[in-house]
Amino acid sequence: MTGSFELTRRHILRTAGLGALAAGAAGSLADCSSSLKGSGGSNSGTTLRIGYVSPQTGSLSSFAQSDQFVLKRLAPVLAKGFSKGGKTYTVEIVVEDSQSTTTQASAVTTKLITQDQVNLVVASATPDTANPVSSVCEANGVPNVTTIVPWEAWFFGRGKTHGQSFQWSTCFFVGVDQLYQCFESMWHKLGVERGKVDCLWPNDTDANAFRSAFPGYMKADGYTAVDSGAYQDGLTDFSPEIATFKGSAAELFTCTPIPPDFQTFWKQAAQQGYKPKLATVAKVMLFPAEAVALGTLSNNIATDVWWSPQNPYTSTLDGVSASALATAYSQSTGNQWSQALGSCYSLFEIALQAFKNASDPTDKAEIAAQLKSMKITGISGPLDFTSGPEHGVALQKLCGGQWKPGTTFPWDMYIVDNSLNPAVPTNGTLAWTNP
Repeated sequence: MTGSFELTRRHILRTAGLGALAAGAAGSLADCSSSLKGSGGSNSGTTLRIGYVSPQTGSLSSFAQSDQFVLKRLAPVLAKGFSKGGKTYTVEIVVEDSQSTTTQASAVTTKLITQDQVNLVVASATPDTANPVSSVCEANGVPNVTTIVPWEAWFFGRGKTHGQSFQWSTCFFVGVDQLYQCFESMWHKLGVERGKVDCLWPNDTDANAFRSAFPGYMKADGYTAVDSGAYQDGLTDFSPEIATFKGSAAELFTCTPIPPDFQTFWKQAAQQGYKPKLATVAKVMLFPAEAVALGTLSNNIATDVWWSPQNPYTSTLDGVSASALATAYSQSTGNQWSQALGSCYSLFEIALQAFKNASDPTDKAEIAAQLKSMKITGISGPLDFTSGPEHGVALQKLCGGQWKPGTTFPWDMYIVDNSLNPAVPTNGTLAWTNP
């Protein structure tokens, strides 16, 4: 990531600092935190603090690549604050790095609550960050919103059963069932209506949600899951898994590993002659850096797309469209747009709206209730936390995307299947990964 807006250290955005950033002042967020020294973590009645946790370093850091840009862009918006009941409320953001581990995610969330006394916590991405953040908030009575985590992994993975709900925790993203529908739509579109599907699923919260659901979905549609077996994240030799897949003679492949493991697997698969006709992958190949790292091996790898410049939505914070946001990101950073752009934006859309909707924005119980009853249409499209699949969970809609050689950048993500979200136009043609 480029620029001086450094998030690898802990920073606090104060309204004054945000205004300075908005005016183009030089310096990192560290400069903005100095005015809080000696405050002892106290929180004035008209100052609202949002804690933000994401995996800025570690194996999942690609999910947080656009964080710097989003927070810097939102600075002037948040600096304005809002009026309620004759008071003007200002907003601060305390940024923390989960370092891609559950233990660190829990630790920094505890710090946000006990030391920084945040009013609300927002977090992204994957169960490694979202689940421990929500669990710590739930235990401490702090409202929270998480995203980029399949809702089943977030909901059932934290011990709830159908019909139950959390008091303090909400989540918006897609579900494992939607991911299956997205992939199956692409399988069907290329004429593979039955047969075996090779499945690479590690032993972690994300993958276990897929392992418990995908085989049943597949069986109902005439497919058979070939599960190579649970493995521990960080595996360096995938030869046994590759041998299993080569023996199955399946045309289709799907997976849910952490990004570094997929890089290792896919390179070894090519070396050992495993080339499924179509790869539809989850949790990986979501961001440009991963496609660049694989080079030509990225060609026509398909994945799920929950946000893109093609989306016909605008932000409630500043009115920017999805297309304009992606363009602004590239112009500002020199980097390619990222799906996480929309998700991160939406976290703050939702947080600010909950504050505004509450009769008392400092009442945590009321904020939690506002989140669970939230209906909002912003940069990620319509989100309804009341309609389920569980109370406090809002669903986004998916498209199928595929990596192909780019024009401005080495690889572009093209929308090749909009069966699940016709409002998003396609801009590419689905093709075999390995024809």
